[in-house]
Amino acid sequence: MSNAQGNKRPGSRQGFPGSTHQPGFGLWEAVENLRSEFERRVGPRMGLRMGRGDVRAAILSLLSEGPMHGYQIIQEIEKRSNGAWKPSAGSVYPTLQMLADEGLVLAKEADGRKTYSLTESGTAEAETGGSAPWESSSHWGGARSTVLPKAGVKLAEVVGQIARGGTPEQVDEAVAVIDEARRKLYLILAED
Repeated sequence: MSNAQGNKRPGSRQGFPGSTHQPGFGLWEAVENLRSEFERRVGPRMGLRMGRGDVRAAILSLLSEGPMHGYQIIQEIEKRSNGAWKPSAGSVYPTLQMLADEGLVLAKEADGRKTYSLTESGTAEAETGGSAPWESSSHWGGARSTVLPKAGVKLAEVVGQIARGGTPEQVDEAVAVIDEARRKLYLILAED
């Protein structure tokens, strides 16, 4: 049975790297699955999704250093989290409005931009709020860290190169290395 591209069966990618007619198909498929999983879990930018409470804490922390407008807050959060977290305008501006409604933030308009600063109550809240989210090891040093997914993507890239252009012997050797790495990773999980 042929489809529009002339392939033998639906879904086959004859002539494409990783097709069932080339060595390393299983390896290529595994690489694609790994890449897709990392993108699904952490997104193409390897960013983290944080909760509204984290956005609130970040805003209070930043404004305790001085007045800022919303875009500056977004940029500063991204900078301080080393690019791991860039909140959307759709989470920052509603949080700023909520803080203003609570009397913690004051908005002043100048040059067509709203600049936000803390009120006395906001300063007190920021002082008692604890550390900023980017300073917390639970956000940046734990399993949600971007370091592990980035390493996985780098691994997937080199595996993809081997799958596309490697000899059958290189593919076999790569599979052995990946199998050994997988066993070692399971041992890490088994540690107390």
